[in-house]
Amino acid sequence: MNGELHIATGRKNGRTFLKSVYNTPPFKLANITINRTAEKLQLMIMSASPGVLDGDRYNIKVELAEATAVEIKTQSYQRLFQMKTGAVQTMEVYMADISSLSYLPHPIVPHKSSSFTSHNRIFLSAGCSLIWGEVLTCGRQLNGESFSFTRYHNKTEIFQQGKLIVKENLFLQPAVMNVGVIGQMEGYTHQASFIFINEKVNTKDLYNEISGLLSREQDVCFGVSLLPVNGLTVRLLGYKGEQLHNCLEQIAQLIESRMNQDHSPFTKSRIYAE
Repeated sequence: MNGELHIATGRKNGRTFLKSVYNTPPFKLANITINRTAEKLQLMIMSASPGVLDGDRYNIKVELAEATAVEIKTQSYQRLFQMKTGAVQTMEVYMADISSLSYLPHPIVPHKSSSFTSHNRIFLSAGCSLIWGEVLTCGRQLNGESFSFTRYHNKTEIFQQGKLIVKENLFLQPAVMNVGVIGQMEGYTHQASFIFINEKVNTKDLYNEISGLLSREQDVCFGVSLLPVNGLTVRLLGYKGEQLHNCLEQIAQLIESRMNQDHSPFTKSRIYAE
């Protein structure tokens, strides 16, 4: 199945609205914004399919207009079913000046013999704020399918005003590599990544706060690193997908509370637009 999803936003009267959406099966999109007068638009990507099937080709495109703020959620865990040839997903995000995006999808569950390739490209303009994350599980543990998938490859590239600033490349092929050794999963079964970029927020203070937050989690190994630009990245290892996903959401909530305290970038975008 070839699935397409194209989302475009606009801004009017101090709030973000869904300007246009184009989707083909299996994709659906829901506006889940509770407070319709709020500045931020909350969307949920849904699927009519039980998961990603062999031969699927998905293409997602998100275009954020100037000074818009969007949070994108997913409906449920993304299951990658048994495959022969594999499946591919591409996602491109274009962010105009002082726009903001938060994207923390549910964990990915690769079933036995699944093969999946994903490529994300994010283009930031001046003053943009980005929260981006991913959680990958080992598969269906209770079915005895721990690391029984064939191949998983996810590449994320982030550009700031045309310059490549972040490149993350996650590649796992359990049949030909020992995923349990040092430098790989190190005995853990689940992993997560989190990227935050913002030109104004004090990331050094956030570094310490995030480290303190995650240090209270049981059975989780983590590392926080500052990026070459004003931002940071977090890597986590654990045993439960839900726990790691909750960790990413807690980090995002912490960041957004600090952004509001620092009046950046949301206050700036309100002043600019109005």
